[in-house]
Amino acid sequence: MTHRILVLGAGYAGTVAAGTLARRLRPDDARITLVNAAPDFVERVRMHELAVGHALRPRSLAEMFSGTAVDLVIDRVTGLDTTTRRVTLTGGEDLEYDSLVLALGSAPAPPAAEVADARIRSVGSREEALRLRTDLAALPAGSPLSVVGAGLTGLEAATEIAESRPDLRVTLHSGGEVGAGLSARAVRHLRSALGRLGIKVREGLRVETADRERVRTVDGSSYPADLVLWSSGFAPSPLAGTSDLETHADGRVLVDRALRSLSHPEVLAVGDAAWARGPGGSPLRMSCASGIPMGWQAAETLVAELRGRSARRVPLGYFTQCLSLGRRDGLIQPVHPDDTSRRTALTGKAAALTKEQVCRGAAWAAGHPTLGLPVPTLSARSTVGA
Repeated sequence: MTHRILVLGAGYAGTVAAGTLARRLRPDDARITLVNAAPDFVERVRMHELAVGHALRPRSLAEMFSGTAVDLVIDRVTGLDTTTRRVTLTGGEDLEYDSLVLALGSAPAPPAAEVADARIRSVGSREEALRLRTDLAALPAGSPLSVVGAGLTGLEAATEIAESRPDLRVTLHSGGEVGAGLSARAVRHLRSALGRLGIKVREGLRVETADRERVRTVDGSSYPADLVLWSSGFAPSPLAGTSDLETHADGRVLVDRALRSLSHPEVLAVGDAAWARGPGGSPLRMSCASGIPMGWQAAETLVAELRGRSARRVPLGYFTQCLSLGRRDGLIQPVHPDDTSRRTALTGKAAALTKEQVCRGAAWAAGHPTLGLPVPTLSARSTVGA
């Protein structure tokens, strides 16, 4: 009987997994079905660019998988029953599987603050980025805007907005030290770039409340804000948490080195859906740097199982953290395999060009899922983390 493989989610990890499976398996070996809520692949690492008005190339999933053995289903997943091995879709259809690849990704974590009538936006999805784009276009000159969260995503969004709208008063709020974890050289450049762009930095104080006029930090300080961009992390799809899959406290599926669920080995989790240990024992961060090689590894695990051999292991260590600071400046932070910073850093225009090439490479890998990439190339992809 043909083995039924169901891949949920067509982000970086899901497209690579589905495409690799289609390239390496014959149709009589397995039937591969890919389910995604939207008809297009979204370059999530470019959502801050979309928010300020830049056009992004459309990438149709139907075109990406045209001529392959992948059955594409455009629908939203509403339920997962691991006992009957059945997935329920919004349209009412049920899909059964023998093996499941869970790649539904993540969404912006809800604001960790009391919010009352504030315009809270994010760049965590295409829809949210377009809403932010509309709101930014409507802001008159001189309007105050607060970016809450100074991780890589928050820094990219703040600098992109400040560069494209120098007439706005942008404030970056960070509960900790801005640039924490980067090398001293990288931090110096980052702070110089923020100053050059006119971004005011408030660090070491968590934002506690927000309303339609201002944000307030835990010490009682108040800052005007006509619009708030919340960027304090991401939360995985809730689907795993509603099933009986074993999950970490943060909602990600606990997996082994082959990316199999610890509780249900017929389920593999990849990308932002998986809590997988990297070098040093720390979990891999939510990013396409993790998602692309994880997608390849999940496919390799399934191919090896169907062929009765041991699976190869793709390196899951990191090489760099890449950060754009607007369109003409950037920061490339080399890291150890466990994602801790090395002492050196590439900055300026050269870093911006490098970041652009990394983003293009990641999109190419996802957009040409059946061509196959050498493992070292996959493990070298590292872009802004969610």
